[in-house]
Formats: sequence, structure tokens, C-alpha cells
Amino acid sequence: MTDLTGRTVLITGASRGIGAEAARVFAEAGANVALVARSADSIADLAGEIGQKAVAIPCDISRYWEVAQAVENCVTAFGGLDILINNAGVIEPIARMDEADPEAWGQVIDINLKGVFHGMRAALPVMEAAGGGTVLTVSSGAAHNPIEAWSHYCASKAGAAMLTRSLHKEMADKGIRAIGLSPGTVATQMQREIKASGINPVSQLDWSVHIPADWPAKALLWMCSSEADVYLGEEISLRDKDIRKKVGLV
Repeated sequence: MTDLTGRTVLITGASRGIGAEAARVFAEAGANVALVARSADSIADLAGEIGQKAVAIPCDISRYWEVAQAVENCVTAFGGLDILINNAGVIEPIARMDEADPEAWGQVIDINLKGVFHGMRAALPVMEAAGGGTVLTVSSGAAHNPIEAWSHYCASKAGAAMLTRSLHKEMADKGIRAIGLSPGTVATQMQREIKASGINPVSQLDWSVHIPADWPAKALLWMCSSEADVYLGEEISLRDKDIRKKVGLV
């Protein structure tokens, strides 16, 4: 396991699913974890479970000033910020483009795309001043393929994937490691929402095919190691058997 003793990670969308599992995995690896989410009670409970290595920071990532304050709170609590995990994302409301509510469609963009930029923008000055850092963004196969009734999700994830590539181009020489992770389908609340929609083939998948949330969490931890440096500026996929083997998920 990658040893992150003394390092600090800030995780968005930390209240459940991949974010919550990542918090547990990173804390177990010795890291301090700043738990960021809108669900104040959930992250408070998780911080209580993890213990003194965790701090809960309620935040709406669609608002830049809240994200900037969250980063400031993290630095105050732990003295720095070494790793940012842009994990927060939503898919509701699932709707075809001719029926989508423009306001709700835009809110998904605010969270899934602008939220990722907000995290990067707030964290980068801290990381650059410290000589470097790692920015990991949870992506999706939807970033590369259109899926019926997911135009908001596909567009936002495609944009977030481009932010990873842009960050690498602009900041790699300043010690910033940027990598994306496409986890495939994961057994989380989002998959329950997808299944309930009954739209497109993804909603028809049997629950047994979805991977557990601790798999992408372990992949994110591995991505903090030098072994993942060959993927800087790119996106790795947990559908790739070679990646699963490197992470130790075989």
C-alpha cells in the first residue's frame, strides 16, 4: 500500500460512495483527510468514524468561494494540501434533451464541471507554493461516449477530462500531477438512480456487474504513487485488466 503518512488529501463528494470509501482508504494509508460535501451530517459521521485524521467541511462545490474556504479550512487544520480528489458528481435529473429542464441541466454542469475547476483553482496556489501536488479527477466512460438521456452528465464529464489534460499541460513543470480515473459502473447510490430511470442500457444492467466502491478508492490511492506517473495528463480505466492488476484488484 502507498504510504501517505503526514500527507493531506481533500476529497469532494465525501459523504457516500467512492468519496467515503476513498476517505477510509487514504486514512488507513496514513493521510489526513478533509471531507467535503453538501451533506454536513454524513461527513461529520464519517469524520467521527475515521478519528483525528479527518475533518468535515460542509461545502457546495458549485460555488467557488465555498471551495476556496474549504481549502483554507483544510490548510488550517492540517498545515497543507498535497492531494485533491475531485469526486463529487450528480446525474439526476436523467432526461432526454427535448424534455430536460434547462435549470436542472445547468446545475449538473455547475457541480460536475465547474466544481472540478473550482477545486483545481482553489488548490493549485497551495500546491504550487509547496512545490507540487496531485490532482485526481473521477471521470467516466460517459466522457467519451454519448448515452441516451445523459447529455448533461456526458458533457460535464467530457469537460472534466479536458480539465485534467489542460492542468497537465499548464502545471506539470511546477510539480502538479494530474490524472483522471474512469471507474466503470460502481455499486453506489448513483447506480440506483440510474436503474430507477429505466432509460438506456446502463439502467438495465444487473446489480452484480457493478464493482464495489472500494475498488476505485484503492485505485485513487495507487494513482498517488510514482508507479502511476506514466499516466500523467491522461485517464486510466478500471475496466482495463492491466490497471486492475497494477492496483492489486485481481
